[in-house]
Amino acid sequence: MNDTALLRRPSHAHAPPPQRAAADADHLGWLESEAIHILREVAGQCQNPALLFSGGKDSLVLLRLAEKAFRPGRFPFPLLHVDTGHNFPEVIAFRDRRAAELGERLLVRSVADSIASGRVLLKSPDESRNPHQSVTLLDAIAELGFDACIGGARRDEEKARAKERIFSFRDAFGQWDPKNQRPELWNLYNARVHGGEHVRVFPISNWTELDVWQYIARERLDVPSIYFAHVRPVVRRGGALVPVTELTPPRDGEAVESLSVRFRTVGDVTCTAPVASDAATLEAIIAETAATTITERGATRLDDQTNDASMELRKKAGYF
Repeated sequence: MNDTALLRRPSHAHAPPPQRAAADADHLGWLESEAIHILREVAGQCQNPALLFSGGKDSLVLLRLAEKAFRPGRFPFPLLHVDTGHNFPEVIAFRDRRAAELGERLLVRSVADSIASGRVLLKSPDESRNPHQSVTLLDAIAELGFDACIGGARRDEEKARAKERIFSFRDAFGQWDPKNQRPELWNLYNARVHGGEHVRVFPISNWTELDVWQYIARERLDVPSIYFAHVRPVVRRGGALVPVTELTPPRDGEAVESLSVRFRTVGDVTCTAPVASDAATLEAIIAETAATTITERGATRLDDQTNDASMELRKKAGYF
């Protein structure tokens, strides 16, 4: 780890010493410059890319980076979201509003349509749709002819994602082979693909959750309200707090509690858990993130906790 990274600290109510503030700015500036370079490489090398945009914090950071890379022109790619139909309504509303503010084209493909067409078969009506997004995404890539999809995944999120290259190759079946990846020496990226193949590109691979929140604070970005502490009904299940909704009702014997919580990550309602928190401001979220010892997916994604290899298996099959 370099000296600049060691000097990083969260922003608190008291201003940091000038030397430390400069180190923070240099670190975020370096990450920003790297990500902008990667976005421009996609635009220069790929014929028909898309940026995956869910309305979540990581994809909001990607939008700001794309603004800095390509404004005042239009983005050289559309925004694409695979909607399970079970996403938090606050996040979907935020997604639509942000895309409209930017004046960029938002394409939405639905897991519900994949179910209706028989492309996705659920084992039961209440099965989580989250893992089935892979089918809808691969169908959208084939339908629209994308040769690159830009995503907001970070290596610190989960151990399978830590194996991924920045330009991550997918074969004609949309599959990822972690043992067959292209070298990226000296930040040289290879986006060449044959017909039917594509790459997934992750410009913020080297960012951490803390970096993301510090950048959001620095850029004064709006984020969906559920990232901030709020009171909502939850039940305790398997060591996690599960939000009580129509899709996730309490089970027999579970006591419903009203707790102050926030979401560290936002995804399908059926598998995304909040954490207990009173962090209602960006400064408080940054401080809380700096102090945590549990990764955001480890704390809040119920589907990741059911099988240690679940993420890697899903990624091999085409997942984000």
